[in-house]
Amino acid sequence: MLDTFLVPANTVVTAKGDSEPLDISEAANRVFLLTLSISSVVEQEAIEVSLFTSADGTTWDAKPVASLPQKFYLGEYPLLVDLLLAPNAKFVRGHWELGRWGRGPTTPKFEIALRLREVSKEALQEAQAEANTRR
Repeated sequence: MLDTFLVPANTVVTAKGDSEPLDISEAANRVFLLTLSISSVVEQEAIEVSLFTSADGTTWDAKPVASLPQKFYLGEYPLLVDLLLAPNAKFVRGHWELGRWGRGPTTPKFEIALRLREVSKEALQEAQAEANTRR
């Protein structure tokens, strides 16, 4: 099972950027849990994280396959990413955009981690069964 960090814990980011490409071609399942962890933030700033796919690791799709809305506070923000409809995706990379407003320095500063975990078929089936019982 794939379980790795696209951006290592406690990484300081002050401008938009991209993670290194990650080869997901050996993953047994095409559903992943992307988790943004924010461990430090300054007031009046935001971060937005997206996940892009590629067939070769060099040419990236123009639109992200998944995005988290802007985040402003400390915490962990999970996002389930289903790549079943992207069969050519063999690589993924994280991308982040930062913004800052108000008084004081205009350079944003976040301390983040971006983790990608493969979700097992069993866990998906269990979640689907539980969701069906709640309908």
